[in-house]
Amino acid sequence: MIGHARSDRLRLGLVGLGAAGRAFLPAIRAHDSFTLAAVADPDHQARAEIEQQTGAPGFDSLPSMLAGSDLDIVYIGTPTDLHREHVMLACAARKHVLTEKPMSTSLDGAKAMVDAAQAAGVLLLVGHSHSFDLPIRSMREIIAAGTLGRVRMIQTWCFTDWIYRPRRPDELNPDLGGGVTYRQGAHQFDVIRLLGGGMLKSVRASTFDWDPARKSVGAHTAYLQFSDGAAATAVYNGYGYLPSAELCFDIGEWGLPQKPEDRTPPLRTGTQVSAADELAAKRKRAKTAIPAGAPFQPFFGLTVVSCERGDLRQSPQGIYLYSENGREEIVLPTDRSPRSLVLDELADALLRDVPPIHDGRWGLANLEVCAAAIASSQSGRDVELIYQVPVPTLSRAKNDDLTLDR
Repeated sequence: MIGHARSDRLRLGLVGLGAAGRAFLPAIRAHDSFTLAAVADPDHQARAEIEQQTGAPGFDSLPSMLAGSDLDIVYIGTPTDLHREHVMLACAARKHVLTEKPMSTSLDGAKAMVDAAQAAGVLLLVGHSHSFDLPIRSMREIIAAGTLGRVRMIQTWCFTDWIYRPRRPDELNPDLGGGVTYRQGAHQFDVIRLLGGGMLKSVRASTFDWDPARKSVGAHTAYLQFSDGAAATAVYNGYGYLPSAELCFDIGEWGLPQKPEDRTPPLRTGTQVSAADELAAKRKRAKTAIPAGAPFQPFFGLTVVSCERGDLRQSPQGIYLYSENGREEIVLPTDRSPRSLVLDELADALLRDVPPIHDGRWGLANLEVCAAAIASSQSGRDVELIYQVPVPTLSRAKNDDLTLDR
């Protein structure tokens, strides 16, 4: 795997100061393997605010940041339709890349990104997605240990007001990687693939666009078949009636309490505001949308794994394991944010030669499932998958360092 010769912290440049990009700032600041060396965003006000908060120099574009900074890694949190261009620029500059999901607006774009990173000899990592969440990763470790037998079924269901949150037009346009299936299914399919071993065989799905005032793919139901016969369902409804927190101990996506009496129904008439007002609302929301920490584990909806000798689901403090011995709770720490876990995987790959799970090929496989779900809904048929890759297996080297083998 790709190593790194420098003994000091890795210098990271962050492009895109929306909610996703801002969520990485506390994690970078707290991580002992990284330093924030530069930020870039075309919005002067956002750029100046982060410059003042972090002390990192700001630039108005990725090219200017690459030209004016000494970087090891570029984090790309720009709109999805810019990911391919920005990954190409970073790879041409021989910088390692961490890019947000969905990886690209097309499979051709994702393949080009994988090829560019390979040709440049740099690492391409795709995240954040909720498969980085500690309960999901810990479920995978329990599954890999084999005590519960093989995974036979996985269900992950999520209900939110995603479609009515402030959006740029591209976020609602499936041709530009927008809508629920690309932007939220990317989380679900990543979780399912990690828990089930990675090798999906086919997808059968229905997607829905049922609010003419907010045209987009706002919901989906997908049935996924693994090559070993296991099956999964992914359900996402972004139209904002039933919140997932009611299925998940009154805890929301980022581990914060969401009591019924504290919830505000989505403003459905908000779709009539001007594009400028909606963009302003989006920029305002980006500052607080994703917290740096929380008292409970994150809940991206309800996820249940059914194995031959037991079941797994998340608990407020970690995981519930159900077996012939009854229910056992495995308590997990809450002091590391999901973004911190992304940076852990990045640091392990670059500093300790540990092959990552969420590399470019893994991201391409996730994007393939998103595209297949859309295509299946349009055709009414199963769609076979060809770009799937397995989850790396845990092994222990002679020096007792934990490594990963594909």
